[in-house]
Order: sequence, then C-alpha cells, then structure tokens
Amino acid sequence: MSGNTFGTLFRVTTFGESHGPALGVVIDGVPAQLDFDIDFIQSELDRRKPGQSAMTTARKEGDKVQILSGVFENKTTGTALAMVIFNGDQHSRDYSNIAETYRCGHADFTYDMKYGFRDYRGGGRSSGRETAARVAAGAVAKMILKQYGVSVTAGAISVGKVAGKKIDLTAPEKNIVRAFDGDMAEAMVKEVESARADGDSVGGVVGCFAHNVPAGLGEPVFDKLDALIAQAILSLGSVKGIEFGNGFEAAALRGSENNDEFLAGGKLATNRCGGVLGGISTGSTLEFRIAVKPTPSVSIAQKTVNKALEETVLEIKGRHDPCIVPRIVPVVEAMTSIVLCDLILRAKSDRMS
Repeated sequence: MSGNTFGTLFRVTTFGESHGPALGVVIDGVPAQLDFDIDFIQSELDRRKPGQSAMTTARKEGDKVQILSGVFENKTTGTALAMVIFNGDQHSRDYSNIAETYRCGHADFTYDMKYGFRDYRGGGRSSGRETAARVAAGAVAKMILKQYGVSVTAGAISVGKVAGKKIDLTAPEKNIVRAFDGDMAEAMVKEVESARADGDSVGGVVGCFAHNVPAGLGEPVFDKLDALIAQAILSLGSVKGIEFGNGFEAAALRGSENNDEFLAGGKLATNRCGGVLGGISTGSTLEFRIAVKPTPSVSIAQKTVNKALEETVLEIKGRHDPCIVPRIVPVVEAMTSIVLCDLILRAKSDRMS
C-alpha cells in the first residue's frame, strides 16, 4: 500500500490500523538539537483522543506516546524520529456484522474494489484513528515552528446548522465543541445531542489560522503553499472541501473588490487572499476553512450491498462520534504545521543569502 508518506524535507510516514496492535509515525528531517518536549506531544494527543467528553465516541484510549528513536537526553539527534501509540480498547466484535457488508459513507466498498481485501474492524487504515499518528508528528512540527514564532490555531466555525458569529482564537480550548464563538457552544452541543438522540450525526465547518508565517513560503507550480495545505487537509477522510481567504465568495466579486491593496512595507490592507498569492505566503495570516462531513457511522438502518453486490439493509453497531468536528481540530492544526515546517526547511535553500 503506497501513499503513507507526506512531506519533502520534514517527511512523515504513518503506520498502523484502528484495531491493530499499535499506530505510529516515523519522521525524517527533524533538525538535531531541537529541545524535545514529550509532555507537549502527549497534550496534543490528549486533545484528539476518544472518550474525552460526552460529544465523542465512548472508546477509551489513553493514546500514550512512546519514543522509539531519534531523541537522546531530551534533544533530537537528527536521525529518524519514531513514535508509537499502542491500542488498548478495541471492540472488534462490534464490526462482525460488516465483514461481508459495506457501510454507507465509508471506504469499505472502495478498499475492496482496490485491493480485493480489507480490514473491516473499524476500517483499518481508513479509520479516523490513523490521525493520532499525524497529531504526534504535528506536535514535533509545532516545536520547530515555535522557534520561528509561527503558531497555528483551528476551531469550529459551525456545527450542523448552528453557526458562530465571531472568531475568538482563545475560545476553542474552553468549550467541548472547540468553537471559536464560545457564546454559541451550548447551541452547538444541543445540535449534536439532537442528532445523537435520533441515532444520527452532524458535520460542520472548521477554520484554521496560522500567524507569523513569513513571506516567501511555497514552491512554484506544483508545491504551492495552498496546494500542499489542500492536499494535507483533504487527505483527512472526513474533509470534503477547503477554501482560502474569500474562497468561493470570490467567484461573485469583481477583481477590484477581491484584490488586496498593498501598503508601505509590503503589508496588505486586507487579507481576502487568505495569506497566499501565487502559491507563496504573503506574510499575512494564513486563513482557510474546511467542510467536515457528518460522521458516516449512524445507527439508522440504511440500504447497502454485500460483497456479492446484493442489496441488503445495515444497522451499524459500535462506538462512534456523533460529530467529528471537536476531534478534527487538533488534526487540522497538525497537518497545517507539518506543511509549514516542511516549507520553512525547504526555504533555507531558496537563495545563496
């Protein structure tokens, strides 16, 4: 199976399945002598782990990270950094009824069409649990970005049909839906609880802001900053759309309305471009929004087919998030940080000076 590696200089390879023994990540390209804070990595994993509130799946995983290589005396050595997270609360029996049946909205059918074989226990590599390894890697990227003064903050803009009215970057870690508008958090919780009571689920919109991104990050043509961010974010199974700055609203504007005027010193008067021009960072805040689909695992009976492609009806069992938005927030931050870290390292070779 290919497609498990992402990045050029800061190169991340993840491994493991939802119901296998463990998940893990190997990172190449971590500079030597970086002060390594394992407690910070654990705190990032704790933000993503299951069972942290009534809003999430009841699966209980400690998600305790172990460092296998690349660190000595609390500093990185410059060699491959390997981390592992062991699974401990798998209920594989919950998935026995889908061994021969495809779940709606999942990758069951497409994996079988591609490989002729699949791990039906929670989806294997297609499970959202795979993102734990990404968060561990993203935490290392955040350590590097901190040296450059770059910070990344994501949060919920809307949940289901309930939308926030403001962006407060300090709010997401103060409410269980990780909403930017803390005043709307209770209404968002009720939206999720209503769906859960019906055996259903909801999605939402997540925003991400990267501050103090230096101007000049991004590679021309194929490795543009926004192109790499889009690849990183759309590689998350529950993400169905992404837009930068004005995004789709720009399609209804005139050029004079959509352009950002330059001020003395190279600053932009506005940031309708979302911090990217020509695929290269402007020095303004990198801003984008993503659409997160409703969790496909619902207990409502739905029509589907079995491996013989015969029609049947399936009711999904097991423990599932009624809304993935709160737990995807740290994953979005992680993938954004990985891209920015990689591009900062690549930028060091852009000019002789």
